Amino acid sequence: MKIYRFLISGGGTGGHIYPAISIADELSKSFISSEILFVGSIDRMEMNKVPEHGYNIKGLWISGIKRNIHFSNLLIPFKILHSLIKSYLIIKKFKPDFVIGTGGFASGPILYVASKLKLPTLIQEQNSYAGLTNKILSNSVETICVAYDNMSKYFPSNKIFFTGNPIRKEIYESKISKKESDDYFDISRPNKVLLVLGGSLGAKCINEFISKNLEFFNNNKIEIIWQCGNIYYDRYKKYNSQKVKLFPFIKDINKAYNSADYIISRSGASVISELCIVAKPVIFVPSPNLTEDHQTKNAINIVKNNAAVMVKEKDLNKMFFSVFKKIINDESYSKELSKSIKLLAKPDATNRIVEQIKRRLKNGNKL
Repeated sequence: MKIYRFLISGGGTGGHIYPAISIADELSKSFISSEILFVGSIDRMEMNKVPEHGYNIKGLWISGIKRNIHFSNLLIPFKILHSLIKSYLIIKKFKPDFVIGTGGFASGPILYVASKLKLPTLIQEQNSYAGLTNKILSNSVETICVAYDNMSKYFPSNKIFFTGNPIRKEIYESKISKKESDDYFDISRPNKVLLVLGGSLGAKCINEFISKNLEFFNNNKIEIIWQCGNIYYDRYKKYNSQKVKLFPFIKDINKAYNSADYIISRSGASVISELCIVAKPVIFVPSPNLTEDHQTKNAINIVKNNAAVMVKEKDLNKMFFSVFKKIINDESYSKELSKSIKLLAKPDATNRIVEQIKRRLKNGNKL
């Protein structure tokens, strides 16, 4: 029986890592005999997160260009050359049947080399605004899976397939009861629960806002499950209490989703896809510091369907309280938000991507 080898690259943030892991899990189910190897950036979170899910990973010496003038930018040409050579050696040794990228700096060299070696390649773009790495790769790779309409302004239209974003299987296969989740977090019902997500790396502005307004949430009988990010944990751990459950990173995110009655979140594409499955009232606070303000564009795509609310960072102190009070006090409005966001869910996205991989392998007579 043939062993199919898949090389997957994506990292830097959870938004690139978890879609890659979801694709790997589905490939493992779809191909009885398979080997999967990940490629990431050394010293980034994928080097820990991927092995936690049972996969091997190789690291490349690669990083992005700093926006400010920084001496590390002088190393970029050397990093690219080094990563291209190492990518070539990884591919020659592993001999993949298919190479997949989900964004992040490490996916650039590995997908570029794979395409030059005429290997079947696919990239998956999570956002409504295409990332730089994927835009560069789009002319080289064969297949591009997207989660938003109108992506032909970034990619060749004949390569685009609308699939949606891969979701962690524990989200859409959840069998955990609300009571189990409440017990895990020691929630005191009938209090309501607010889940605060600042992305896998944390969000300074959201953290500061929550910490300054704990009395407001307490007065409204709201308990908080708060993912603050590893680099912020020492600063905010003093707020840990019966009413505030603080975590640098929430590993059992499905339990947090289950317990939550309301959610404040960044609007990265991957978390949006999960929140559509979770179907709770959401207030998006996009990061304004990312390329082309793409998190705001992601959030607008949800808000225009009356499926969530958006409050910009600069407007948190001015707008948040009235928006949040409407959600907690108007039950019909809250239910409508939940109902509308659920209509946008695409739980079969990972399967659609794997079907594209199967089709390409079949057309190439490798199946």
